[in-house]
Amino acid sequence: MNKVFMNAAQAIHDINNGATIMLGGFGLNGIPENSILALKEKGVKELTCISNNAGVDGFGLGVLLNTRQVKKMMSSYVGENAEFERQLLSGELEVELIPQGTLATRIQMAGMGIPAFFTPAGVGTEIAAGKEERTFDGKRYLMEHALHADFAIVKAWKGDKMGNLVFRKATRNFSTSMAKAGNITIAEVEELVEPGQIDPDDVHVAGIYVSRIFQGNNYEKRIEKRTVQLHQ
Repeated sequence: MNKVFMNAAQAIHDINNGATIMLGGFGLNGIPENSILALKEKGVKELTCISNNAGVDGFGLGVLLNTRQVKKMMSSYVGENAEFERQLLSGELEVELIPQGTLATRIQMAGMGIPAFFTPAGVGTEIAAGKEERTFDGKRYLMEHALHADFAIVKAWKGDKMGNLVFRKATRNFSTSMAKAGNITIAEVEELVEPGQIDPDDVHVAGIYVSRIFQGNNYEKRIEKRTVQLHQ
């Protein structure tokens, strides 16, 4: 089976209106920049996007928010996107805010084939509305369901033509779990190599989980904020 695609546009060709998509990365670190731009160009709408954050204005998922292509965001951190805030407050965008640990675990459970789990996060808050609650050893827990997606799109540092992926540092946050939770997983990589050129001990996601792979280009690799501390 040939998993290699020429570019992002080809790799996302069958993502259509109304799709649920997981997009990897941690903040702006390790996001699939090429695929996000390809989704913009394709013009698909009514998307449900599952991501650690919602990008920033004009970059990351902020690109798709600006073009009104996102119907619903499922995220844990959304504090640096003015357009996201505007759409949320105006009722244009449906939002499900999920505690970061809960979001990560819901994705992990999907990849492991576990349908639900119990967590203390969110007990006694708005997050608990409509969810089953149980007590274990005197402590209250909420039942959270595994989180699946039609497509998972991740960006890795290196990959081979069989789909084996290597991430760098915080870029693996969420991405390694998302790659196992999508019905179809698409990986864009900075470097695409031949099978056998990646040491098996270095592989973070095995190729069995990856449906499509392509070599990306022109990565900006932004971060949200630069913080400088002055020493007296």
